[in-house]
Amino acid sequence: MGNIVVVGSINMDFVCYIRKLPHPGETVQSYKTDTKSGGKGANQAVAAALSGGNVTLVGAVGNDFYSRDILFAIKKYKVNTDRVLWKDSDIGTAFVVVDESGQNNVFLSEGANGCLTVKDLQGLPELFDSTSILLVQNEIPWACTRYALETAKQRGAQTYFNPAPALEIEEDVFPLVDVMILNKSEAEFITSIRLEEDLSNVRQAARQIIDLGVKEVIITLGEKGSLYMNGQEEVVFTSAYPVHVVDTTAAGDTFIGSFIAARQQGMTIKDALQRASAASAIAVSRAGAQESIPNTEEVINFLNEHSRSRGTLAVY
Repeated sequence: MGNIVVVGSINMDFVCYIRKLPHPGETVQSYKTDTKSGGKGANQAVAAALSGGNVTLVGAVGNDFYSRDILFAIKKYKVNTDRVLWKDSDIGTAFVVVDESGQNNVFLSEGANGCLTVKDLQGLPELFDSTSILLVQNEIPWACTRYALETAKQRGAQTYFNPAPALEIEEDVFPLVDVMILNKSEAEFITSIRLEEDLSNVRQAARQIIDLGVKEVIITLGEKGSLYMNGQEEVVFTSAYPVHVVDTTAAGDTFIGSFIAARQQGMTIKDALQRASAASAIAVSRAGAQESIPNTEEVINFLNEHSRSRGTLAVY
């Protein structure tokens, strides 16, 4: 089984738990505050590793006291961090506010993530072959993300792109992407299609992304499920398990990492979606980012406890 190479962000998350999100100018009391290891790149790497993937994380941390602790936390999940660079900067930070329904708002400060350069990635080609997978997001400089996609494609690796947070993407980048996994708001940003409550036009949005050159698309729709489409217009809709939502932080990252590991292990699209959906169901029922991500045994136990007739979960 080849490498899963995640080129992406590494953050320290400062998480405040509150009863309700404040109005402009309003001050609300946090009933709990935590510091956690996070960042989309690191979260997705941990999720893939806990699902059985052989994962290497490529990114940057700073020279502050948080960075060493963060790398230690990531390593304990069996993620290879040998390609993580130390920068003369503070570590990237995320300020996360979680309300009592489990919904969150996130504010990012890129820190060392923004110091990553294309020159730093010159060793990437040696990590890829035809059995490898690349996973990228939008929390490092765009030039680095683009270079990683181009390099992986040239080496015959499969490419996954989670375009979050949503940014403008050049049209010639879409054909570099084998699988794009994005949520409702990101799909709306890319396609300019307003996704209705009845989801009648989600297929239209997925089809538009396919037409841009992406081979496979997964649009996640929160408690309404997810939709998968490929270039042959095969469609798989996955409905949601009802779970008690505690914190949606890293739920999407859990879905993505788990799905990629499942696919690399040879699972069908349907089974990989089910595995990833169960993982994210568990994640939203727990507080935190990486701490909420389940391992394979937990996911299998969850699936055994829930019948297929009740569907599977797609994420926020």
